[in-house]
Amino acid sequence: MNRLIPGLIATALSLCALSAMADPPTAVLTMRLTLRNSNGQVGCLLFASEKGFPKDPNAAAQKKWCPISSSQSACSFDPIPAGTYAVVCFHDENKNGKLDTGLFGVPTEGTATSNNAKGFMGPPSFKDARFSFAGSPSELRLTMSY
Repeated sequence: MNRLIPGLIATALSLCALSAMADPPTAVLTMRLTLRNSNGQVGCLLFASEKGFPKDPNAAAQKKWCPISSSQSACSFDPIPAGTYAVVCFHDENKNGKLDTGLFGVPTEGTATSNNAKGFMGPPSFKDARFSFAGSPSELRLTMSY
């Protein structure tokens, strides 16, 4: 009997270590947007760090193109683990696959950022747009600015 106890303790510790190494929970994050019209499509970018935020789509952890219906759009990212993220979306009204800008790089199409973060003399920072994602299904309602 005394020999059995150390074996049970070792087994219990091994199981605890294995469960601690298991993949963290993941879940879907959805953006809900209201737009000024139903033209084009919505582009949404999910960033897991400030690298490239918000202008470099190649630095985004995920990119989605979402349809518009009745001036509404919903973009859902593939399941992501708990962590800190920032999202930027834009209304690609002419469906050319990019955010159009005018003089001095000011967007001519609508944009939205998590936390409704706004930039001063440029785009918002990752720090202002970041939010904590708990790893459970969540929905963010963003305001599109034109």
